[in-house]
Amino acid sequence: MESPLRSSVALQQQWRDCIDKEVAGRVPIHQQRIARLRSARGRLGAASTAPLPLVMLAHGDSWFDYPLAGNSLSLQDTDVIAQLRMMGNLNPIILNISHYGDSTTDEMSWPKQQRLIEALQNPANWMATGKPDAILFSGGGDDVAGDQFAIYLNRAPAAPGLNLGRFKLALDGVKASYLDLLAFRDLHASGVPVFAHCYDFPIPNGSHPDCIGPWLKPSLDFNGWHNLTESTAIVHQALTQFKELLVELSQDASRNFNLIDTQGALVSADWANELHPFPEGFVKIADRFVQALRQKFAGRI
Repeated sequence: MESPLRSSVALQQQWRDCIDKEVAGRVPIHQQRIARLRSARGRLGAASTAPLPLVMLAHGDSWFDYPLAGNSLSLQDTDVIAQLRMMGNLNPIILNISHYGDSTTDEMSWPKQQRLIEALQNPANWMATGKPDAILFSGGGDDVAGDQFAIYLNRAPAAPGLNLGRFKLALDGVKASYLDLLAFRDLHASGVPVFAHCYDFPIPNGSHPDCIGPWLKPSLDFNGWHNLTESTAIVHQALTQFKELLVELSQDASRNFNLIDTQGALVSADWANELHPFPEGFVKIADRFVQALRQKFAGRI
């Protein structure tokens, strides 16, 4: 009889294999889209001045890979990338290697970096330039949300509710991941701009899908923060601190790092649960991406 430990290890390996298979399955679909675009450009001829749609690489967490519609299983993803593909005057073509639940340290671990390298080095994934027009990145929420959120809270009624010193240490890890992303880009996709976002202000009311969560309320309750107004203010402060980190990174023009300000895009009715909006909310976030990309790539989206 197999031991519980061996069974658990086997299940974890199966889960990792399923993720790898799922992400790998997106690549041929993307390559088919690129092949159709190349064919269409070929029919127009070399002298054509028609603008090319943007071809981009996306890497991130559940805001880029959300297989639910609100809190219900969906036949299609409803996340930012899913919405962005259908938006703009020219719909962008995006190779999405994101996976829900990834922290920034997961996203920038060596296996995920190797996946990025393989995607970047395959010429079938890109147009004539041989690299994406931009890299879209979503990360930071999963570094603190979840049971570990308790680490960064003071026990009520101590103020502030967010322990700023400990939370800064968490943000330092997030910053290290973003800096590594930019160093990775310089090495493997020089000159390609990176676009990231800063989420929005969720409501820590315990709402969650049947399959996972909640991510915020249990930690707040454990530390004595039961009042929703107070809890919401704590979460608001945490997201504000996160945004300030990304603003700091974006102010150095040499980094070619673009922060899309998504905070304030959503209203309370847009939130399906503690961390994710309904599809219509993801449309609002994706629209912020469209506006930012239009500033960088006029006429191509």
